[in-house]
Amino acid sequence: MKRSERYSHVLEYFKKNMQHVTTELEFGSVFQLLVATLLSAQCTDKRVNMVTPELFRRYPDARSMAQADEEDIYEYIRSVSYPNAKAKHLVRMANELCENFNGEVPATMEGLTSLSGVGRKTANVLLAVAFGKAAMPVDTHVFRVSHRLGLVGKTATTPLDVEKTLVKNIPEDMQADAHHWLLLHGRYVCTSRAPHCKDCPFNEFCPKLMENSKVR
Repeated sequence: MKRSERYSHVLEYFKKNMQHVTTELEFGSVFQLLVATLLSAQCTDKRVNMVTPELFRRYPDARSMAQADEEDIYEYIRSVSYPNAKAKHLVRMANELCENFNGEVPATMEGLTSLSGVGRKTANVLLAVAFGKAAMPVDTHVFRVSHRLGLVGKTATTPLDVEKTLVKNIPEDMQADAHHWLLLHGRYVCTSRAPHCKDCPFNEFCPKLMENSKVR
């Protein structure tokens, strides 16, 4: 099966069966989505959703969080991964928003990645989810599933490589949804360990035996 045919098959299935989906992170504003996404790095959405309600009650926006001490933020997020580093990033990020963007989250890649702790993946999540722009965030799930389904080749060794290939092959108006389709497929079906192949709608043509397959 040609790669273009794989894209058509996968996208058609998801569009028919999953339609519009969005992040599983819980938030009440663009700022809160930014905070939750930053906290979700190397951490589960479930864990993040456990700590953000109290965090957001105390610090609902950039201006209130900019007044916080790192130690205060740490107490709210201590159960997520790397809480010390993330507390530092959150306080700095909130201050940067106030100083450079009047407390509002910027809607550009350049503006977002200028913020402390915000990399390309986090920025793409904000562009896609908060601002409805064509964007393809590549996390570990998207990276893994893209390789396993043969949507990218073995030369796509970095998240940016995968992002560029996906963006090139997925229509702009489907990119935001496609990110979530691939992510959720990786989170619940095409898992890192012991993927649930019997439950996979793509098992009949999954290239898991190909030379460039990431499945073992």
